[in-house]
Amino acid sequence: MIIELFDRFTKHVLIRFIISGGTSASVNLLLLYLLNTVFEIYYLTSAVIAFIGAFGVSFTLHKFWTFKSHNDKAHKQVVMYLQTSLLALLLNTFLMYVFVDHLNFVVIVAQVFVGMIVAVFSFFMSQTFVFKYKKDDELEIHIK
Repeated sequence: MIIELFDRFTKHVLIRFIISGGTSASVNLLLLYLLNTVFEIYYLTSAVIAFIGAFGVSFTLHKFWTFKSHNDKAHKQVVMYLQTSLLALLLNTFLMYVFVDHLNFVVIVAQVFVGMIVAVFSFFMSQTFVFKYKKDDELEIHIK
């Protein structure tokens, strides 16, 4: 019963993306907090390390659950996902700099806002280029 409800709730790719992205974002924020606050590592360095640390979680969840890409193209997809993630990392780092140094946001609060902006970029790139997900793919999965 619970599994059936969960399957219904997560049948749309956007919901799965939000859950997967939220999990990856949680890993990112936890690492950022530990590195910056506990270990007192410079916030931009901490942000880069945290972003990289969340990469594995993000790729795995998006490939196999969000976009249900169970093909044998994992090596190509991981390279493309890494490329789009590096673009997202550049965007993340630049926006963190703007939010913290120029808009005087607290680091963790800045990362939450920046994370939302970067998530929109990442969804578009992943859906369109990396996993080439189409709405028809979702319908085909539910018909089987």
